[in-house]
Amino acid sequence: MSPMDRRFEIIVIGGGHAGAEAAWAAARLGIPTAMITMQREAIGRMSCNPAIGGIGKGQMVREIDALGGLMGLATDRAGIQFRMLNRRKGPAVWAPRAQCDRDLYAAAVQELLALTPNLDIIEGTIEAIETTDTSPSPEANGGVASKSVKAVRLTDGRVLACRCVIVTTGTFLRALMHTGKAKAEGGRIGEGSAVGLSACLREMELELGRLKTGTPPRIARDSVDYTVLEEQPGDNPPEPFSFLTDRIDQRQVSCWITYTGAPAHELIRANLHRAPMYTGQIESRGPRYCPSIEDKVVRFADKDRHQIFLEPEGYESDRIYCNGISTSLPVDVQECVVRSIVGLERARILQWGYAVEYDFVPPHQIDATLQAKNVAGLYLAGQINGTSGYEEAAGQGLLAGINAARRVLGREPVVLQRDQAYIGVMIDDLVTRGVIEPYRMFTSRAEYRLLLRSDNADARLTALGREIGLVDDARWARFTAKRDAITAIRSWSERTVIDGVPLSRWLARTDGESVERVPWRAWRFDGSGRDSSGGGLGTLPALPDDLAGVCGRLLDEAFESAAIEAKYGGYVRRQLREVERFRKMESRRIPDGLDYHTIRQLRFEARERLSSINPRSIGQAQRISGINPADIAVLLLHLESARRTGNP
Repeated sequence: MSPMDRRFEIIVIGGGHAGAEAAWAAARLGIPTAMITMQREAIGRMSCNPAIGGIGKGQMVREIDALGGLMGLATDRAGIQFRMLNRRKGPAVWAPRAQCDRDLYAAAVQELLALTPNLDIIEGTIEAIETTDTSPSPEANGGVASKSVKAVRLTDGRVLACRCVIVTTGTFLRALMHTGKAKAEGGRIGEGSAVGLSACLREMELELGRLKTGTPPRIARDSVDYTVLEEQPGDNPPEPFSFLTDRIDQRQVSCWITYTGAPAHELIRANLHRAPMYTGQIESRGPRYCPSIEDKVVRFADKDRHQIFLEPEGYESDRIYCNGISTSLPVDVQECVVRSIVGLERARILQWGYAVEYDFVPPHQIDATLQAKNVAGLYLAGQINGTSGYEEAAGQGLLAGINAARRVLGREPVVLQRDQAYIGVMIDDLVTRGVIEPYRMFTSRAEYRLLLRSDNADARLTALGREIGLVDDARWARFTAKRDAITAIRSWSERTVIDGVPLSRWLARTDGESVERVPWRAWRFDGSGRDSSGGGLGTLPALPDDLAGVCGRLLDEAFESAAIEAKYGGYVRRQLREVERFRKMESRRIPDGLDYHTIRQLRFEARERLSSINPRSIGQAQRISGINPADIAVLLLHLESARRTGNP
């Protein structure tokens, strides 16, 4: 029986980072799933920079991995340079980042998906999502959905029946690429644009908007003068992304740093009249925190230079990604700008920079499960929701896949809270506050970032992943071994005394304080109690028997977590008290389908905003832009009155 003759429970549209995670999750939860992609070989492709992680983003990748996702596994297979960013700052902002081999990364994602049971990959383009009218009911998305997904129709006429559709189209919806005056349909160089699906979404009464992103030129590796550049090596030893990976064995490579200067800035200013963003050719908003070089020169006119990271795209690739000069200027201007930069005077440009405009669905139209409010069984994930970045897309894709699968299974959806995960912060920001520009994750977006560290993502989420069904026995065994090791280290450090001071106090010291005597890197110790690094820490009491057999990265991680806990325990306890107050507001539920327009005491703007978002709790209502404390007070009074009288 061919895949065309079968009914799928879940269909994922798109094979990017969101689509890969959605298909991986749904299929591994036992649900017959199909991924529809325009090109099988494009699955997992890194459209922009060949890197995973970074500030806020690296924490999300660790969370994806802790829940049982695939991005961390693929990164560890394909990484060619690993760095832990912000090591000089506190652990709340430590962020793993890996430069990847583009081809190896896509190959790793494709291999992982190919080995996944219950998953079929079908090449094609979606023309429409077919729906059936449904009467509002609790099963129909909170009693407000008027339609329900029933099938997808491809442009070649094939129709595939299903119960859920996850749309992860990235930048491909009615996508238009710009380089100077030149325009071409497509969401990525060499790939087409998805046109029919936008009209279909409008027919389902979903509002669409336009956003813009961009990419820099790529230059030939052998045309760069490295002798005048600043080398940026990775960490030694490299620290993996996945909690399942013991160590990174593949060869590591360096990146390089250079800067724009006055000649480049003068060229850009002199040609702004030819830049699509300044001629009116591009009308949509781009990412404020990842601006084009044109925007940088205009917005930061006082700066005489801007940093550029030259990032190899792979071991065998002859392409260098020029991170920091995203542009849509005409090609003749791009060439002059690139060659005005130190070290790039003889650069040979292999691919010009370009901007992409694409349709997105403003995310006030989805709920915290990523399901559309007015179409039961329709889930949206990734850049279609107005986000920017591989990691943001992957986090949404994983949750959309989980929740679509749970819908099919008749189980309650999973909603990650703001105190639980960066993924939860992101989704709550999207559905509560909306977007006016591509959303990018930063640690500053999280109120409880000391709790949401990269080192403890497994402690926060692996038990949930096990409950969901994505965490297999091997991952669970490793997690419980680490958890038990942390408990043993905590107990051992409290009862072990060195120079009259408990070891737990020594662990709480920083690297800079008497490093010869402070075992801040205590996880280097082997079972004999000696410092296996050969440093000057001397001989310490042997590790306890319950750490016997724990070694390598697992022991490193356990000691690091114990040390962070010892150093920041007071701050963590204070933040946990704040979380309790937050949870009280989150527990004050608002009935589904509450008609805010009947609450006459609310301001008109408040009624409009609350009706648009339909918050699930008082806590979420407080975070809606335009809602003030007086509005919340009126809402609380209304809910209390309704509770007493028994009226909705």
